[in-house]
Amino acid sequence: MTDASATPSRGPDTAVAPRLIATDLDGTLLHDDKTVSDRTIAALAAAERAGIEVFFVTGRPARWMGVVSDHVHGHGLAICANGAAVVDLHRGGRIVEVSPLERTVALAVVDALRGAAPGTSFAVERTGGIHYEPQYPPLLLDPAAVVAPAEKLLAEDFVTPLGPEGSLPEDPAGAPEAPAFPDQPVIKLLAHHPELDPDAFLALARTVAGGLASFTRSSPTALLEISGPGVSKAGTLAHCCAERGIAPEEVVAFGDMPNDIEMLTWAGTAYAMANAHPDVLAATARRTASNNDDGVAVVIERILQDGHRQR
Repeated sequence: MTDASATPSRGPDTAVAPRLIATDLDGTLLHDDKTVSDRTIAALAAAERAGIEVFFVTGRPARWMGVVSDHVHGHGLAICANGAAVVDLHRGGRIVEVSPLERTVALAVVDALRGAAPGTSFAVERTGGIHYEPQYPPLLLDPAAVVAPAEKLLAEDFVTPLGPEGSLPEDPAGAPEAPAFPDQPVIKLLAHHPELDPDAFLALARTVAGGLASFTRSSPTALLEISGPGVSKAGTLAHCCAERGIAPEEVVAFGDMPNDIEMLTWAGTAYAMANAHPDVLAATARRTASNNDDGVAVVIERILQDGHRQR
């Protein structure tokens, strides 16, 4: 890790003015207490007023987007679940696009990881909420969740309770409402191991099952996030940008963990947070201050100052 007080690097100037800012949330835009600072709120609003779109691009599910739902202007869209879902925050967090993880593929991944890493427990993230195995350590208990073996949670005849994806309650464990997709496809499989090193667990999973699905991680623990083949933050962001006629060189991206690397390497200009994972630091040339020191806002303010001077 780098010094959180490190001076943000400007990097080489480019002739292309940014048209879109893509930022991760946890460990990047949000402070460690999961709040958005007043400075960051002001910087995001100023960017939108200057004609620069802002996309939140996160591993979080739609129901955990309440922390930033008031700070998206214009289009109102966010990319959730590591690219598996596009969410309309202006419509209460309704999922408008989904790239599911096929049930049979998820079952094959479960089987492969059970064999390669005994002790692994699983959770199944659907458009309507999360369900998990008894051994899985949930971050936030969901009263609507089904607790059962992964094979049952992924069975063809599994019926989920109505989930909260149709709205954004203040409390992620709030009362469920009608889901955006009645059949509730799987958007992410989560795999946790109580003992393995997080990076070693990721490498092992990619070795034994990388041909089946996309594997990444964003937690400090050995918690893997598994999506459909080819699904990533970068792929969905590229799709959203193409719809708007925005080229990669017109995008400025921010991130801190391995699930951000593809997005950071795709964007024309990418910043690693001072608190970023070593692999993220190795993948990017530019640095900014830590999430707790408002590193995203620091860069946005400079972009807007440079744009003002060029007028």
